[in-house]
Amino acid sequence: MDPILVGKAITTDTSGSVVLLPAYGNRHGLVAGATGTGKTVTLMTLAEGFSRIGVPVFMADVKGDVAGLAMPGTSSDKLQQRLERIGVSDYRNEAAPVVFWDLWGKAGHPVRTTVSEIGPTLLARILELNDTQSGVLDILFKLADDRGLLLLDLEDFRALLGLIADERKDISTSYGLVSAQSIGAIQRALLQLEQQGADQFFGEPALELAELMRTTYDGRGVVNILAADQLILKPRLYSSFLLWLLSELFETLPEVGDLDKPKLVFVFDEAHLLFDDAPAALQQRIEQVVRLIRSKGVGVYFCSQFPDDVPDEILGQLGNRVQHALRAFTPRDQKAVKTAAETFVANPALDVAATIGQLGVGEALVSTLQDKGIPMPVEKTLIAPPRCRMGAITEAERAQVRAGSPVGAKYDTRVDRDSAAEMLAKKAADKAEQAQAPPAKTRADEAAGSEHGFGDAVKDAMFGTKRRQGMVEAMAKQTARTVGSQVGRRIVRGILGSLFGGRR
Repeated sequence: MDPILVGKAITTDTSGSVVLLPAYGNRHGLVAGATGTGKTVTLMTLAEGFSRIGVPVFMADVKGDVAGLAMPGTSSDKLQQRLERIGVSDYRNEAAPVVFWDLWGKAGHPVRTTVSEIGPTLLARILELNDTQSGVLDILFKLADDRGLLLLDLEDFRALLGLIADERKDISTSYGLVSAQSIGAIQRALLQLEQQGADQFFGEPALELAELMRTTYDGRGVVNILAADQLILKPRLYSSFLLWLLSELFETLPEVGDLDKPKLVFVFDEAHLLFDDAPAALQQRIEQVVRLIRSKGVGVYFCSQFPDDVPDEILGQLGNRVQHALRAFTPRDQKAVKTAAETFVANPALDVAATIGQLGVGEALVSTLQDKGIPMPVEKTLIAPPRCRMGAITEAERAQVRAGSPVGAKYDTRVDRDSAAEMLAKKAADKAEQAQAPPAKTRADEAAGSEHGFGDAVKDAMFGTKRRQGMVEAMAKQTARTVGSQVGRRIVRGILGSLFGGRR
């Protein structure tokens, strides 16, 4: 399989091409450098290279220019000069197959997951809860499982919080102490999250990971681009979402070992946001995922300004390195330059620490894994240009790409099925209806009522009511006219005697 061209080494006059071998693409990587030094263009070059060999890619578009992958580039004299210098002979302007995603569903297809799937640990990080409040979240999820309540969206989450508040004493006895203050703090954090529009992220249909691993009919890997220009303003939501996605890949995909190419390449831009203020347990989880997900065929590529934004335990797992320029203006910058220089395999012909500060735009120090997974000595490299547009696209172009997407019909329409909120509301309604209903009659009451009703009916028929005369009254009037005759007297006696137990 053809290697992915990264660029041309310019350390010495006899240097050749610098490539990334597909068989080691799942050994992870790092693209670092100061703002404006060419990191984004390098990521686009790598994404195109993976796509051409049939590897799907997932990456976030923080500044809006990564979307240029969806459109072919344009030729220019400057571009031709670079191509000639690098020695690229088969270059042509072309777009990559792209699917746009967006947590809010505006700049791409909606990305959703359920509250249950994201779990209490990441949800506590998104809501910025302390340890005590996070413990209440653990109880909430356990309670939902025990009572068979589906946690799909934030409405379900709010309904469970209300249930815990109503049954706080009983729940505290069974599951652990739950304070009213903790419930109130979680509710306030939830309100802020909803005001930021994050309620669109929770719900159904939830994203199926298979959608991120598509290939086209001609064998190219689809590049999935997440619109993150607004999401990046909410760093905890951004980093937690990408970490959730990475964790889901780790837990879902089967073990495949070393393949001839990765099954998926996952690019984590602004990587420092993942580790800022991360508790020790969460950082340990990240390290575990990065270390082991290689065996699932997934390569993770971090992108950040400084290499020391990534913890040493993870930095040691990143076999493919691209370091753009760093300007050592501050002690922090000087430390970053030293860290970057020490993490490369030394090249006798190159002073790494000095070169990092002298790199121009589009130049980088590169070291990739070669045969048998051995890292190559670091080379000063002129990065190859991507074939797509190096810049943003218009709204009309984005809409055109989205209209031709294979996943729009599945994800663009939200689904709201019965879950915890609806189930709890129904129980409350049933309870209220039972409280308002009259007490049920017993069999004795029904029997007594039946006898009483029959007696009243007989009495009314015989003696009449205020509005209707009875049989006795009617016959009495009839006999009044013949009361003087012997026959009449016998009839009256006979009737009265038979009714009241007398004799004739």
